[in-house]
Amino acid sequence: MRWRVLLAYAVLYLVWGSTYLAMKIAVTTMPTFWAAALRFVVSGLVLFAVGRVTSKVPLSRAHVVTSMLQGVLLLVLGNAGVMWAMKTVPSGVGALIIAVTPVFMALLGGDRRRSTWTGIVIGLVGIAILVDPFGHSQDVPVLGALVLVMAALAWAAGSLLPRHLEIHPSNATAMGMQMITGAVVQAGLALAIGEPLILAQTSSQSWWAVLYLAVFGSLIGFTCYGWLLKVEPSSRVATYAYVNPIVAVILGAAIGGEPLTARVLVATGVIIAAVVLILRSSRPALR
Repeated sequence: MRWRVLLAYAVLYLVWGSTYLAMKIAVTTMPTFWAAALRFVVSGLVLFAVGRVTSKVPLSRAHVVTSMLQGVLLLVLGNAGVMWAMKTVPSGVGALIIAVTPVFMALLGGDRRRSTWTGIVIGLVGIAILVDPFGHSQDVPVLGALVLVMAALAWAAGSLLPRHLEIHPSNATAMGMQMITGAVVQAGLALAIGEPLILAQTSSQSWWAVLYLAVFGSLIGFTCYGWLLKVEPSSRVATYAYVNPIVAVILGAAIGGEPLTARVLVATGVIIAAVVLILRSSRPALR
């Protein structure tokens, strides 16, 4: 069990951190909601098929309802909400707001330990150092900021929903239904706002990025995330929100030519300290 837990955390930390760059590449020539819909419909159909083949547990109405609710909370209000807000909110401020997700996870999950909250505060300080959101007098659109807070809250609520509602025991089946739901709703949003998907204007780099997001970000990443929420405390799982920006910055420096400054290195140390504190304070596992 231990090596599987560590491997799943490595996927959340590293793979989900790399999806920032993949999403940036994907939306350069592809509309955002269509990119998200294509990403999740591919991974959702594959996961659902695998789940139905490997699991003998029949689908109940409760299973479908829970997964559909999770799909709306995680992938529409959460994922699509972030993409929409990033069109108007500065990326640094957006990253800082999204980093409140572990706070909502701890609040909704009932974690009241002082060490956990100390780690959360330290982590937020590290994110603030990393993104320097107010260093250049950036104006924050109120609507965009509110949408980001809503997205963080929706993600936390969707992650904890299986504690209160019946979910299918097969992770593949449950996650597949969530992704299919998210893809259908996101495609509907794209049609509703008139986002055209013009294949002739979509680059091969965008298609490869969507494929990467579907296979690694969704198929592998969400499977690990759903499993960890069953076997680990939610506050511990939520530490990915602190590590992902570090991975994104490192990839930006290595691939995108962005500078790796002393501020980034200091922020990295602070964030790692916060993650270590939260991991040590968490219970061994939730069964």
